[in-house]
Amino acid sequence: MDDRVRHVVYDVTMREGAPPASHRIEEILEISAGDVRESLRRLADAHMLVLRDDGEILMAGPFSAVPTPFQVSVAGISCYANCIWDALGIPVMLHSNALIDTTCAYSSTPVQLRVIDGSLDGDGFMHFVVPARLWWLHIIYT
Repeated sequence: MDDRVRHVVYDVTMREGAPPASHRIEEILEISAGDVRESLRRLADAHMLVLRDDGEILMAGPFSAVPTPFQVSVAGISCYANCIWDALGIPVMLHSNALIDTTCAYSSTPVQLRVIDGSLDGDGFMHFVVPARLWWLHIIYT
């Protein structure tokens, strides 16, 4: 069942730009709310999703369910990424060009990046405060 739930989560997310609410997963798969909650919890425990305190999806990496400073316009949708790394991952995942709007974390200066045919175009640099090996320990703050 977890594979089916994960498939629905990513199918909806990749088409619409945000993870679905649990009730929508129930409707699509015609399974109970309890089964969906349990499956989402197992997927979160396996680091495939990040859940909010109420059990709904917060992150279906690289997509965010809530607005963030990383807005991505890609493949006819507008969505949010969890961080700059994820913002770059969305166009790769969707095999599409993208426009990424964000701000410099230091100066608050608006920054616009483009991903065109797999290449990054734009000014600035990316700084990762938390080493990749520790991301899941602080996943909401990386």
